[in-house]
Formats: sequence, C-alpha cells, structure tokens
Amino acid sequence: MEKKNEINVELNEEVAQGTYSNLAIITHSSSEFIIDFVRMMPGVPKAQVKSRIILTPEHAKRLLMALQENISKYEAAHGTIKIDSGAPAIPMNFGGGMGQA
Repeated sequence: MEKKNEINVELNEEVAQGTYSNLAIITHSSSEFIIDFVRMMPGVPKAQVKSRIILTPEHAKRLLMALQENISKYEAAHGTIKIDSGAPAIPMNFGGGMGQA
C-alpha cells in the first residue's frame, strides 16, 4: 500500500549530474518568485544564467524553510558556514524586486 503523501519523483541522468552555480539572483512580482542560477568565472566579464526556476510565493517560502532546516542540520554536523562579508557586491538590475544570494 502506497503512503498517502508519497510522491514518485523521476531524476533523469542529465539532470542528476547537476549544474554548478556560484550566484543566485532573485526577483519577484506579486504572483511569482524567479531564481536565476548564474555561473561567474574569474576573468570572464559576462556571467551566464545556467538555470531559471519560477516559484509561487508559497513554494518560495517552503523552499526558504527547507533550506533553513537543511543548513541547520549541516552546521550541526560540520560547523558554522562562514560567509565572506568582504565579498564585492555585484550591481545587477533586471527590474522588479531584487535580491541576491
């Protein structure tokens, strides 16, 4: 018997390999959050968006809570994640509300 809330998720080989990103640019409207995952390479003046994920506000909040929970578990096992506060800000504006992570 299958569990009531169980979801069958398929992960194909290409997607399973993942895509490296070292910058996320987050914008939003009244109905959605857009997260662009960007790869910036040293010495290359143009960064590339490698993936774009569009979420409802409810799913964006669920993602935030899941990340908070997983970061807490990671830090409990491996120690505090240090953030370089001296990292340069990257001015980018694509319109709408904006943030970056």
